[in-house]
Amino acid sequence: MNETELSPIVRPARVVVGVTGSAGSDAALRRAVYEARLSGAELVPMLAWEPPGGEALYRMAPAPALLALWERQARERLESAIAAAIGSMPLDLSVEPTVIRAPTVWALTELADHPTDLLVLGAGPRHRLPRLLRGAVRRNAVARAKAPVLLVKAPSVPRSMRRELRQITPEDFLRPTSA
Repeated sequence: MNETELSPIVRPARVVVGVTGSAGSDAALRRAVYEARLSGAELVPMLAWEPPGGEALYRMAPAPALLALWERQARERLESAIAAAIGSMPLDLSVEPTVIRAPTVWALTELADHPTDLLVLGAGPRHRLPRLLRGAVRRNAVARAKAPVLLVKAPSVPRSMRRELRQITPEDFLRPTSA
């Protein structure tokens, strides 16, 4: 045997980012683009989905036509979330948008399964109660990840702006703007 037969297959490093369309997810996607450019790694924006009601319910009453519809909707959600966060796909990077039918934690940790990969996630809310209620995916992904994990905080809104935003009504959008 020669040396090339003994050498392991080397997969290029990837930057895997969980995409949902939230403010934290958008910030994570922008940071993932930055990290992929910095390292020359492949960018893998990923959205995981499951049939409504879960896999167990779907197995009891399978509907292939609905399954195809749900998968198409997941692809459209991924594309619109990418467009909202970064505009269009970066042309200077190798990008592989991925939609996976699986629980989110499993999909994230299986996709970023190598120590040279980087898993980028939105950090979520800073307050304890919302973090406790909505942070299970993030906590489990951090606990199970084989790759390093980068948590990215969503941009914060200044307190004075939050006060103004709470007072906005639907009618405010109907008023003509002053030039």
